Amino acid sequence: MNITELYFSPTGGTQKAADLFTQALAGQVQTVDLCDSRADFSAVSLSAEDLAVIAVPSYGGRVPAVAIQRLSAVHGNGAAAVLMVVYGNRAFEDTMAELEDAAKAAGFHVVAGVAAVAEHSIARQFAAGRPDAQDAAQLAAFAAQVQEKLAAGRTTQPAIPGNRPYKKAGGSGMVPKPTKECASCGLCAQSCPVQAIDPANPQKVDSHACISCMRCVAVCPHGARKLNPVMLAAANTMLKKVCSDRKENELFL
Repeated sequence: MNITELYFSPTGGTQKAADLFTQALAGQVQTVDLCDSRADFSAVSLSAEDLAVIAVPSYGGRVPAVAIQRLSAVHGNGAAAVLMVVYGNRAFEDTMAELEDAAKAAGFHVVAGVAAVAEHSIARQFAAGRPDAQDAAQLAAFAAQVQEKLAAGRTTQPAIPGNRPYKKAGGSGMVPKPTKECASCGLCAQSCPVQAIDPANPQKVDSHACISCMRCVAVCPHGARKLNPVMLAAANTMLKKVCSDRKENELFL
């Protein structure tokens, strides 16, 4: 079985969870990075005999709009799809329902859904180090169940959680800014999924284009991009109550 892993993973947590799941499946795997703003996603075409693992983070209970846009260019052609939503130990709300609709519109046939926990991309102390060994074992077990379902010829669509209409999308408003340690190396601009950073002057950020994905913070070799400390402290306080207890991964089959 040919497997295509499509992921939108600005800080790496979503890709790590998707990799753990996909590596437990039997088949040849190719990957498609939906963060690549220069890629031609219309060139990605699957067949009805293929399996796709489509992995996205949950941003405020929704799929990042740019991930939906890029997924819509892919040709699913009836391929079976496992939807994976990765969230920072708070909640994934309508993210999986929105991803289901986008996957179907792109021509995929949804056979399973996975909600997985990874380290919060903004408040990194929540779900720190996840996915961990316990998560890896659980995601491998989920993969075995999906493989068993497909081997038995069962292609029924699972009951995917979420509401329609989806909850209102809202940005966090947290835009990382350069500090005096910035060496203008341009790696952040090169890596930004939405090209919100000026490659000619990485200290210039389009705050309207920024989706607060924190990729620039994650990739900066000098640790020279930071959030406003007052806003970050407020976010930490707000999230502490809902993110402190460990949440477990879920399979929808």
